[in-house]
Order: sequence, then structure tokens, then C-alpha cells
Amino acid sequence: MNKITRRNFIEKSVMAGAAGVIVPSLAGSAFASPTPRMIRDDISLAQWALVDEIRAGKWKNLDFPSIARKDFGLNGIEFVNTLFEVPTEGYLRRLKRNAEDNGVSMVLIMVDDEGDGCSPTSEGRRQFDISHRKWIDIANSLGCHAIRTNCIGPKDVNKEEALKYSVESYLMLLEYAIPAKVSVLIENHGGVSNDADWMVALMKEVNSLYFGSYPDWRQPSANFDNVDYLMKMLPYSGGMSYRNQPTEDLTAKMIKMAKDAGYRGWYGIESSGREEIKKGIALLKKYLF
Repeated sequence: MNKITRRNFIEKSVMAGAAGVIVPSLAGSAFASPTPRMIRDDISLAQWALVDEIRAGKWKNLDFPSIARKDFGLNGIEFVNTLFEVPTEGYLRRLKRNAEDNGVSMVLIMVDDEGDGCSPTSEGRRQFDISHRKWIDIANSLGCHAIRTNCIGPKDVNKEEALKYSVESYLMLLEYAIPAKVSVLIENHGGVSNDADWMVALMKEVNSLYFGSYPDWRQPSANFDNVDYLMKMLPYSGGMSYRNQPTEDLTAKMIKMAKDAGYRGWYGIESSGREEIKKGIALLKKYLF
């Protein structure tokens, strides 16, 4: 599928929805009210970039909006579910109030330790669906546009079988996510999710505007070409897990790739530590805007 054509389709669908018009060919389908897509770029802070601080007790999840705004001047945050305290209704209200007070948008929730989207058993796939539903509810309550999931599969899994497992898992989860208007994204955290061609096949099989990729800009290695991966994932990207690259030229190249492909949205800085976060902010401002 042509990258620009698909992106233009998404943007036209969203603009029609924003104007109060439902595209006739989409009426009554899962695509009738797609998740609102950004029409401009912005920079958010991924909580994992400061995981050592929060684990050391220097601040809590409720403080995250203030940290992003006051320490880094950012107006978007991306949570990690395992760093939440008990997410009761009252807790979520306090978190929303803290975000509003600091003028910060809550972008997405990275969901870990809740199962694998490529589980080889029907019980595992069903549990994956059940375990992620509460995070869809929480994302909906906070105003996050998406959750990020993991899709890895057993070691040496047959790729065709892996595709069947994952299609089943994500179609089940999307039945719950679409009415909540929360997108479901996959980050490349190993296994089949590191295979860009396999991921493209999965995106095409599931075929929903609420389903996409969340490319992790990991540094290149002998086993992972992050430039090629990003290029193939751009048509399906619902966000960017941004990391500073080994050279400024490579960082600039990848930012340009995203812009040229028509991606507009959040770049969530996941580079570790305060100095790397500040470096990422400077590079994104230099090449993005």
C-alpha cells in the first residue's frame, strides 16, 4: 500500500469527522469515527526515559505532568503502566487534574507485563485481550489516544503461525478498543515485532485505523536496521518512540524520513537520563520544526 495514499486517507477521514461529516463509504464501519490524528508535530516525554528516578523514589507517577512541564518544557507525556500506583477512579482524577494544571496532554500508555500479542495458545491470546482491556479503560479516562503493546512470540516461531496468532489477538482487543476510541499500537521489542515485513503483513491483515506501529528508534545493530524498519513502519505509525542516534546526521535523516512520509504526531523521547532528554529536545526542535 502506498504510504502517502494511506496517510492522506487517514487525514481526510479525520477532517471529515472533525467537520461533523461521516464519509458515506465508511458509515457503519469501524472506521466511521477514527481516533483523532494530529495534523502537526509535537514532542512528548516517555516515562521510561526517567525510570531510574521514579524507581528510586525521587517522584511518583502523579508528579509526571509537572516533571515534563517544569523540568523540560514539554506539553505531552507517555506513561508506563508498571509505574502506576493503584489506578483507582480517584487516583485517575488527580492525575488528570495535575495534567490540566500543567497544560500537559496525556498521549499514551506503554503496557508491559500483560501478556504477548503473539501467544501460541488460545488461552494466552484470550488473556492478552482481557489483561489489556483495563488499560484501554484507563487510557480512555485520561484522554490518551493509544496504548502500546508487545508482540514477540515464542523463540523460532513459524512466521505464518505467528501471523495467525497475532491477528486473532488484536482483532479481539480492537473489538473493545474501537468503541473507546483508543488505538492499539505495537512497539518493536523483539521477536516477530522486529521483523518489519512481518509487521506490515500483520497491519494489512488486521486492517484497522485503530491499529498501528509504534517504532522504537533503537540504535542500529548487526541484527536490526532501524532505518529500514522505520521506513516500512511509517505508513502505520501511531507514534514515535524517539531515541537519539549515534550521530546527529542519522537522527536528522530519520526525522526527515518521517516528515517526508507524511507522519504528523508525537515524538516521545525515550533516550535515557536528563541530559539525553535535553539533547533529544534540541535535536527535534532543530530538525522537526
